[in-house]
Amino acid sequence: MQTQRAAPRLWVTPAQQRWASSLPMNTVVLFVPQQEAWVVERMGRFHRILEPGLNFLIPILDRVRYVQSLKEIVIDVPEQSAVSLDNVTLQIDGVLYLRILDPFKASYGVEEPEYAVTQLAQTTMRSELGKLTLDKVFRERESLNSNIVHSINQASDEWGIRCLRYEIKDIHVPPRVKESMQMQVEAERKKRATVLDSEGMREAAINVAEGQKRAQILASEGEKAEQINKAAGEAQAVLARAEAKAKAICMLSDALTQQNGDAAASLSVAEQYVSAFSKLAKESNTILLPSNTGDISGMITQAMTIYSTMAKKGPKVPEAAQLKSEDHANQSSQ
Repeated sequence: MQTQRAAPRLWVTPAQQRWASSLPMNTVVLFVPQQEAWVVERMGRFHRILEPGLNFLIPILDRVRYVQSLKEIVIDVPEQSAVSLDNVTLQIDGVLYLRILDPFKASYGVEEPEYAVTQLAQTTMRSELGKLTLDKVFRERESLNSNIVHSINQASDEWGIRCLRYEIKDIHVPPRVKESMQMQVEAERKKRATVLDSEGMREAAINVAEGQKRAQILASEGEKAEQINKAAGEAQAVLARAEAKAKAICMLSDALTQQNGDAAASLSVAEQYVSAFSKLAKESNTILLPSNTGDISGMITQAMTIYSTMAKKGPKVPEAAQLKSEDHANQSSQ
């Protein structure tokens, strides 16, 4: 970065050596390489900066005093100790990337510009780490690097140097702190596993409950459909029985109007009378008997009389016959 009249010398750290050749002599005609700036003094005072290419100098009066490289320069920042906000001692090293923007300020603004920037980076790093806890140091490395670059540029503007970026290479923590961090990580993993297990059990319980709910809904819907079908079947059966009874009544009325219908009706009534008396006292101990139980012919004659009266009076006759039969039943019970 800065080349003086001395022999090849060591810059910044023992691991990184940047050699500079001896200052070029004033040969009147000089050729400056690309990406270099030669600072020329005339009679001990700053005169001008030679641009890359062909340049002419006055012998004896002019002299090349500094040679500055305009390329991006990479500097290893040595490992240093720093204390975080929660009083944990850390060992941190990094890499600094910078470039000379003003060769005049870099030559006359500070002695050993690279060394000055390196020291500034170390102090700034310690200052920024003191503002963060250990956990935030690992989580906010990008923010930490950005803050260090900003702080360096505020001070290095007077030196004609611009810090492009700063990267933390390694962060070393004490062994006990490392063990506690590992235990914390294991605890976090166990916590996550427990949470995942509980969430799985909750999801399973919800799925089972949803399944039972749907099963009950389907069962109730099936029972509802069954009851509806059963009711519809019973209604159809009632209608079928009513239709059959109506047809039977019609057929019976047609049969009674034919020849010898009265005799057939008398025979049917007698059969029903005998069948009814044969079933008495089988279903209950209470029996209601008419007064003339043994007079079967009289019962048949009375039933036929009721039938004849109904046939003569038309549709309203069944009501009168029903009243007569009820009166007769009441007299018999008395």
